[in-house]
Amino acid sequence: MTPAPTARRWLLTPTGATAGAPDLYCFPHAGGNPAEYARWAEGLGDTTLHVVRLPGRAGRHREPHAATLAALVRDFITDVPLGNGPFSFFGHSLGALVAYEITRALHTTGRPLPDRLIVSALPAPHLPRPGHPLHTLPEDAFLEAVAARHGGIPEPVLASRHLRAMISAPLRADLRLAETHRHHPGPPLPVPTTVFTGATDTPAATAPEAWQHHTSPPLTVRTFPGGHFYFRDNEAALLAALRGTLTAAPA
Repeated sequence: MTPAPTARRWLLTPTGATAGAPDLYCFPHAGGNPAEYARWAEGLGDTTLHVVRLPGRAGRHREPHAATLAALVRDFITDVPLGNGPFSFFGHSLGALVAYEITRALHTTGRPLPDRLIVSALPAPHLPRPGHPLHTLPEDAFLEAVAARHGGIPEPVLASRHLRAMISAPLRADLRLAETHRHHPGPPLPVPTTVFTGATDTPAATAPEAWQHHTSPPLTVRTFPGGHFYFRDNEAALLAALRGTLTAAPA
């Protein structure tokens, strides 16, 4: 599906999508570059990939960062028309939280729901968050703390004042969204949900089955070798798992 004009600022849609194919909306991790996920398009088969771009970065760098996760969810479901055909959500880390909360908002307002919700590298939202908030740390300690907890920041970036400055502001803004968000209990979603996790990603891999509290169909868990960014170690395995999950019979 070609994004509507109001949705285009939100979505990076690689060319070459099959007309009428199901849509997959992909929500990147905190500070994530949508281009990293856009290259998955060719490996997803008969699926149209839309990578979500948050305000304040890339083509939206002139826009202010979202103040709260609730405001981000509200603006997304206002601007992006969903339900013109089958669609699913995939989110990694912060992106998983965003995808989950958007699904909850769609359910609350009686709008079409995704066929599948795939949450990656995120503990179930009702569980306590370990560790101190990172977004409040001073600039000289912020990126080192993020790298120590989650990895994913190359050493050349950490060593470069210029590159640190480029990624610090959007990363801090994204982590603020996650770390200031408070989960409010609600009914489980009537959406088949799959958890992807890296085997050594603590705490996301500690209790992935806890996501069953948030979905009424039986939960599916898929564990990959690796840590928080397990898909960077074996992208082909991730894409194969995505294809299998998206084409599985509904629960």
